[in-house]
Amino acid sequence: MSTVAAGGPKKTGGWLGTIERIGNKVPHPVLMFLYLIIGVIVLSAILDWANVSVTEQIAVPVAQETDLSFYEDSTEAQELLPAEPYDTDFEIQEQTIAIRSLLTVDGIRFIFTSFVSNFAGFSVVAVVFIAMMGAGVAEEAGLMAALIRKLVAVSPRWLLSFIIIFVGVLSSVATDAGYLILIPLGAAAFLSVKRHPLAGVAAAYGGVSAIFAVNILVTPLDAMLTEITNEAAALGGGAPLTLISNFYFQIASSFILSVVAALITDRIIEPRLGVYEAAQTEAGDAAAHDATGEGRGMRYAGLAVLGYVVFILLLTLPSGAPLRDPETGAIIGATPFMDALLFIITILFLIAGIAYGRGAKTLTTANQVIAAVTKTFSGLAGLVFMLLMISQFIAYFNFSNMPNVIAVALAGFLEQANISAIPLLIGFMVVIMLLDIIIPGSMPKWAIFAPIFVPLFMRLGTAPQTVLAAYRVGDSPMNVITPLMVYLPFILTVAQRYQKDTGIGTIIALMLPYTLILAVAWIILFVLWYVLGIPLGPGYPVGV
Repeated sequence: MSTVAAGGPKKTGGWLGTIERIGNKVPHPVLMFLYLIIGVIVLSAILDWANVSVTEQIAVPVAQETDLSFYEDSTEAQELLPAEPYDTDFEIQEQTIAIRSLLTVDGIRFIFTSFVSNFAGFSVVAVVFIAMMGAGVAEEAGLMAALIRKLVAVSPRWLLSFIIIFVGVLSSVATDAGYLILIPLGAAAFLSVKRHPLAGVAAAYGGVSAIFAVNILVTPLDAMLTEITNEAAALGGGAPLTLISNFYFQIASSFILSVVAALITDRIIEPRLGVYEAAQTEAGDAAAHDATGEGRGMRYAGLAVLGYVVFILLLTLPSGAPLRDPETGAIIGATPFMDALLFIITILFLIAGIAYGRGAKTLTTANQVIAAVTKTFSGLAGLVFMLLMISQFIAYFNFSNMPNVIAVALAGFLEQANISAIPLLIGFMVVIMLLDIIIPGSMPKWAIFAPIFVPLFMRLGTAPQTVLAAYRVGDSPMNVITPLMVYLPFILTVAQRYQKDTGIGTIIALMLPYTLILAVAWIILFVLWYVLGIPLGPGYPVGV
């Protein structure tokens, strides 16, 4: 699919326009993160000199037992890891967290010795390349364009926003796949019906990220959040939760928030963007597709996908299958199947793209497939450079302990507030939203907050499952505007295909209405749910 750079007039006035203009004046993301790195180094030294620290109970992973073994003719001991690494257990420990200076001997040593490992261990880089490998082949073959045409053909124009957003919500079952696959698809889908592609980017990004913590399916995140909640609930003598403790609330949130986000897209975002004028090359590409070849390619792709699905089912459904949990036999939860979903989806797109290319005669040789992958990877060069700088900032920021100290300090302030359960729950959600700016990950925040707030709310007559539901509300809406979102450079790259002058300010201005409106709507939904006493899941009331 050709990239375009044309853009029609848009409304740049108002407070969103001001935010966009200011945001687009910030330096290039690479330079911005370089300045942030320097700021973290200096600030860590000042706070360390001031002996800033906090002491709190935190959920930490239980150390896995290992054994030593020796290969034949070897004197070097080899470490044998546990046979079942898929489940992570947590325990509550009291820890004193002090700010660590990056200008001490240890800090300077960390800066110089960790540079390569920070980038090598930054899993987002591998995820991007793996996910885009399959998607790139599918796009080069023309499968993505064909799927978009089919989607648009069966979807009323007014329903397109909801479909893109709701699929984005569902994509959290595969963790990062939604960012890398659905956001480009959303832009192309909107463009295909002569709607602004940046509105498609916003809709997909909103569904994938701003409504990330809920789903109508059980996800790996549910397993980890539930385990931490259970450890924290044990401090107050509470019974352990199961993975479906928030199931009803998650299903309702998924549908209701998708509707709200679709209204935001259609009534606020798209009118503000104005009419999009596609470049002539894009219009020509759209008109030149071979309907006969496309039909044949879709049949080939459908048969290939069917065969692949059968293969995956054989690896998953039988007792003792490789993708089942080796201990419990479970398929959903923290299992090999869930861990492999991104790889499974990548291979699905790769096989479907190759099959479509053979049928449509757009990819007929192995060299063309390799060239499609190479072309996709070459287009990620600028993104990789930005991720290099982001990985260093996150590593140095975490080394300094500043995120944890800030989180615990805010948690302590909220804990000491002498207010009733509902205002305290609302305050809790707002604090989580604010902290999401500096700690976007769901797990790190909950590991800090669960041991503090789960026992506290239990003493106030609020059940652990209710606190977990409140955490889900606070965890997602800010994701789409935090500069620490690791996929922000990728989203920026996608948007710049259609509008060259797109900057970070453009993305923030696009997504800010989602953050504000979804946060308010979600809090209202939670309060109504709490007041009406609706069970959060099967057998899980809102009270103790």
